[in-house]
Amino acid sequence: MAGLAGAPPASVSGVRIRRATSADAAELVRLRAVLLRGFEDSGWNDDWRAPARETLRDQLGRAEPRLAAFVVDRPAGNGLAACAVGNIEQRLGGPGNPGGRVGYVYNVVTDPDMRRRGYSRGCVTALIEWFREHRVRAVDLRASADGEPLYTSLGFRRGAEAGMRLRLS
Repeated sequence: MAGLAGAPPASVSGVRIRRATSADAAELVRLRAVLLRGFEDSGWNDDWRAPARETLRDQLGRAEPRLAAFVVDRPAGNGLAACAVGNIEQRLGGPGNPGGRVGYVYNVVTDPDMRRRGYSRGCVTALIEWFREHRVRAVDLRASADGEPLYTSLGFRRGAEAGMRLRLS
């Protein structure tokens, strides 16, 4: 899968995968809404959409990106069918990761009518290759019960650390 960091599309198990551009921002946000609607049970609003589009346009348009998305176009050519987004964080190095570069996978989603075709697998596989090309030695994600078999098959394992979060207002 060499060359995924550039413009030409690639194929993973027959699925055509390409690197997203800033022009894909609106569709990436639409797919994120598909994903989030599966988790949100109340209090939904669309206030997050415009800032998310701006972040994607900015980050996907950078010469030295720290964020990448890999996508599958819908067969009819009307938008995206699936995506996986990831970013690189620079942390302090340690014994298992001397360079300290850590990847994070998120926003892995396929439109409901396009599922079970290998699209998410292809997008995540392309994202993993992008991390490799950028010398990332560790990749994290949070898996839903539905997504866990995919990630396990790609080599992800549950870690010993329990995650915690503090929300700042």
